[in-house]
Amino acid sequence: QAQLVESGGGSVQAGSSLRLSCAASGRSSSGYVVGWFRQAPGKEREFVAAINWASSTYYGDSVKGRFTISRDNAKNTVDLQMNNLQPEDAAVYYCVSQWFGSMRAIPSRNPEGWRYWGQGTQVTVSS
Repeated sequence: QAQLVESGGGSVQAGSSLRLSCAASGRSSSGYVVGWFRQAPGKEREFVAAINWASSTYYGDSVKGRFTISRDNAKNTVDLQMNNLQPEDAAVYYCVSQWFGSMRAIPSRNPEGWRYWGQGTQVTVSS
């Protein structure tokens, strides 16, 4: 059973940056895609970013150019660098992990396509 633990959330002002981290434990994450979803109150979960084992990256349209996802396979960690945060970025951010059949797999952008979820970390952005 995989366990994902997020850290790095907090409260910032618009235009600021935050770095979220996700640490995986409990099983080998070799080959797994790791990503981030977010959910704001009253809204559906939204795909933010993902990175496969080969370090190909994928981003939601609303964060392209502002967020950067990276991974350290040796440490089983994935980071999400979030720059120029805006109030609409405020949400609970969830780290997710899934095996999509290949180390170069293109990940699903549907939350139902991911099996492993962290508990989430809150990001608040004030204007």
